Amino acid sequence: MQNVKSFEKIKNTDSRLWQLLVMTSLLMIGVWLRDFSLKPEQIALTFSAGLLTQAVFLHYFQLQQRGFLSSFITCFGLCLLLRCSNLWVHPCVAILAISSKFLIRFQHSHLFNPANLGVILGLTLFPQTWVTSGQWGADLSTALWFIAAGFFVANNARRIDISAYFLCCYAALFLSIRVFWYGYSLDVFLHQFENGALLLFTFFMITDPLTIPRHRTGRAIHAALVAIFAYLWQYVFYGNQGIIWGLFFASFFVPLWNYLFPAPLYQWRTLSVGALND
Repeated sequence: MQNVKSFEKIKNTDSRLWQLLVMTSLLMIGVWLRDFSLKPEQIALTFSAGLLTQAVFLHYFQLQQRGFLSSFITCFGLCLLLRCSNLWVHPCVAILAISSKFLIRFQHSHLFNPANLGVILGLTLFPQTWVTSGQWGADLSTALWFIAAGFFVANNARRIDISAYFLCCYAALFLSIRVFWYGYSLDVFLHQFENGALLLFTFFMITDPLTIPRHRTGRAIHAALVAIFAYLWQYVFYGNQGIIWGLFFASFFVPLWNYLFPAPLYQWRTLSVGALND
């Protein structure tokens, strides 16, 4: 009975706590073992700017002191994905990303995934900024670690379905066009899906419950649209970071899917995080 209660307690814990634990591990492993080109000062400035921005907006709009868990996740996402050669870009992007939660809203929620929008703004506004999509390598052990950790977090948030939809749609596009039509070897396909950056996106970015469609049907359409946009951007228009841009473009359609397929607004599971909830 005690084991059952412990399991239920873990199951009902806010999924953002588990995501923070995993992302902390990823950042530490990346900096110490994968030789990320990321300075401790950049990390400190990113979190300082992001959390301060959250506090300022809460005070300005006279809101409850909450949402800091999501702000931590946004800052981790920026540190894991974004790279630049100076100290001021990361905090600037963090300020813009957190600000978007308060300034760009629709249907009682922010429209864009803050980390996704932050990366897009960083790439667009700051020439010396890039995304290190190959920093995790493409080996099977890394991929399996990402899948295991990502599955746990996304399943706890009850949004594992959109990860599965996206991977299936993206794999179907890659197989049907790159492998069967253009004749690429199957090894190219397998190499693509062992990429740590793709799996990081699949389980930790596209699964954000507040910026994806609320209904399962809407999430399936949204995942397919992200995959299509990502493929077009990467292999038709020859742009970089197709999945990042794919999610950005697909975000504009989320209000439409919520309108066509109504469902309740997502509520975070909480136990004892109190004022940190979003």
